[in-house]
Amino acid sequence: MRYGEKAVQEAQLEIWDNPNPERDYEITITFPEFTCLCPRSGYPDFATFTIHYVPDRKIVELKALKLYLNSFRDIHISHEESTNRIYAELEKLLRPRFLEVVGDFNPRGNVKTVIRVASNGRSAKSG
Repeated sequence: MRYGEKAVQEAQLEIWDNPNPERDYEITITFPEFTCLCPRSGYPDFATFTIHYVPDRKIVELKALKLYLNSFRDIHISHEESTNRIYAELEKLLRPRFLEVVGDFNPRGNVKTVIRVASNGRSAKSG
């Protein structure tokens, strides 16, 4: 196994302290080379994932995020499940003030899918 394959296989999200927790600011991360496998056919699915968030006390480390997203490449998973799983993991670890995860999947069989999961962390915490 090559070092990159091992890094992807062992991938875990890593969080850091927010250097400016007193301020609202938006972080946008785009991952244009997401791949996973269709759970029905096994064919590869390709997508661009965009993560928008307003951090509270924690931020995500980018290399760890990259490896985590690359770990989906050999998983048989639907568009909906992959987008919701990524959202849930980030929300659980970061507890951001706002989080949105968008999976913009390339057309396959003349069908294009965009999955958007979002909520306001502040209202979820207080409600």
